[in-house]
Amino acid sequence: MADRSVSRGRSNRRRGRWAAVCAGFALALGVGQGTGVAAGAPVPPVPRGNILSAPVALVGGTVHPDAPPAGADDWNCRPSHEHPRPVVLLHGTFANAYDDWGVLSPYLKQLGYCVFAPNYGAPPGSRIKATAHVPDSAREIAGYVDRVLRATGAHQVDLVGHSQGGGVTPRWYLRFDGGTDSAHPERNKVHSLIGLAPSNHGTTASGLGTLTTRLGLDPAVSAVVGQAYSDQMVGSEVNTELDRGGDTQPGVDYTVIATRLDEVVTPYTHQFLTAGPGATVKNIMIQDICPRDLSEHLSIVYDSNAAQLVRNALDPAHAQPVGCGLALPVLGG
Repeated sequence: MADRSVSRGRSNRRRGRWAAVCAGFALALGVGQGTGVAAGAPVPPVPRGNILSAPVALVGGTVHPDAPPAGADDWNCRPSHEHPRPVVLLHGTFANAYDDWGVLSPYLKQLGYCVFAPNYGAPPGSRIKATAHVPDSAREIAGYVDRVLRATGAHQVDLVGHSQGGGVTPRWYLRFDGGTDSAHPERNKVHSLIGLAPSNHGTTASGLGTLTTRLGLDPAVSAVVGQAYSDQMVGSEVNTELDRGGDTQPGVDYTVIATRLDEVVTPYTHQFLTAGPGATVKNIMIQDICPRDLSEHLSIVYDSNAAQLVRNALDPAHAQPVGCGLALPVLGG
């Protein structure tokens, strides 16, 4: 009997040590951080991203550059009472809808949203898009939003964009191409603009943009890679015209989700907005929410932490704490 008691004691101690090790490992990975909710409260699903999602989407976007991502462009979708506004996803410069929204589009569809993801700023068949003059791209977005409103019967949409698609192009649409009505905000076609690493106030592109601008090379570079390059540089005509009237439009809720590790839209503080009359702005630094988040400009769209922040911005009345997971540069997670 004594031997059995000793054996059971040793076994219990071993199990206790393994439990402690496993708990410590989970905490090191950020598993479960910020996920506590009240008992009985509905817990939304977790984004289905992993470190292979971005490479797989990149390949798919190369092979099928005009295809919508999973979950998007169901033109028979009708918004629900819980989610009355369709979500329009706007990809970034040199990207397309398929390779930018491989995580967020199916995630929002799973949450019950009607999701739409246009390709813009380039001819059909082009692998890289959003390279056109920003005002031209904004007019494309205007026509697309009108089509979504007609098809769904909705009064307004929410815009979620990455880089250019969360910054200058939708802001130009809101101000100059019918996205909002400053005199009658209740007639706005857009309720919210949520930008992931948005190019709101121009970029130095980690010094490259500063160099090409000072040397007068922006037109030559844009002749090769597209006018959107020059349009997004600090001090460009587009930025000057857009910023002249302030950052926001009345009646629109703005959310900026930025990363300190951004290497494209630099300095990262150029992403933040200041609220004007009748608008709200929430500027979020993702590392303030998840300190070990290592996403940068490209991988933030494949970052499950960022996806949860988008979820909360779309439905702030039912916001949930972010379960901070591991997010890597380039790959996300």
